[in-house]
Amino acid sequence: MLLDGLGIGESPRWHEDRLWFCNWGTDQIVAVDIEGNSEVVLHDAAVAPHSIDWLPDGRLLIVPGNADCTARLLQQDAHGSLTPYGRLDRLPSGFNEITTDGRGNVYVNGADFNFLAFIEQAMKDMASGDQTPLHERPDFVPGYIALITPDGEARQVADDIAFPNGMAITPDNRTLIISESFTGALTAFDVADDGGLSNRRVFADGLGPDGICIDADGAVWTSQGQRDCVRVTEGGQILTRVEIDRDPFACMLGGPDGQTLFIMAAVWNPANPFGGPRTGQVLIIDAPAPHTGWP
Repeated sequence: MLLDGLGIGESPRWHEDRLWFCNWGTDQIVAVDIEGNSEVVLHDAAVAPHSIDWLPDGRLLIVPGNADCTARLLQQDAHGSLTPYGRLDRLPSGFNEITTDGRGNVYVNGADFNFLAFIEQAMKDMASGDQTPLHERPDFVPGYIALITPDGEARQVADDIAFPNGMAITPDNRTLIISESFTGALTAFDVADDGGLSNRRVFADGLGPDGICIDADGAVWTSQGQRDCVRVTEGGQILTRVEIDRDPFACMLGGPDGQTLFIMAAVWNPANPFGGPRTGQVLIIDAPAPHTGWP
């Protein structure tokens, strides 16, 4: 265990020799080094950082978690000032995850529905015997992926995503992989020269994917079930399994040689996800192959 006493750690990114992540429930972005020395680098209740990534020129991008925030995507300059990023008027609302590629393209995803209210009702229905899969419920709203190009223009590039979560892009900028959490699948797309997505296909299924990352062997680290982090190949072969004692929310490779796996773990309490005991942890373990790609 590298760090504990957190809310829910999400959107981990290895950047400038530290792991940066959003500490849900505390309105913070935290950075921690490989020795466990941590720093709150942003604390802003008006933003409540939800997910983060960096542009190639070093600007930090932040998806706000506060529904009252006046901007749907923020950029932070070298002096720490936050300003809106991109022209997003034509995109659906409800941004969730973000990742950039090596060309300065930004991908965001989301879905236009209230996730916590949806899950609360689904759990009540399941307790009453209704076992309808989440993505087949009548109140489910499919999600999307949107592209924001370096000039700030935005357009939707994929739809019908069964609750979009973490995304990763291969180092050649040619393949985007996204977690479809409600169907337990990783879905891959080809990335065109203009950033558009095509050739949708299943990369691996039978999982419980949330935040993901790619290693130099082309495998993806993700979650499976409520207690396992797995390294999976295209086609679904599980190469490595790490068992933990709480829910894995995201994985990221980093460290000095890119070969440390960071696991963001917490006890998920859907009835009060951001209250109660601070069960969030950053766990680390040596990985068999180093990080590659984006983020």
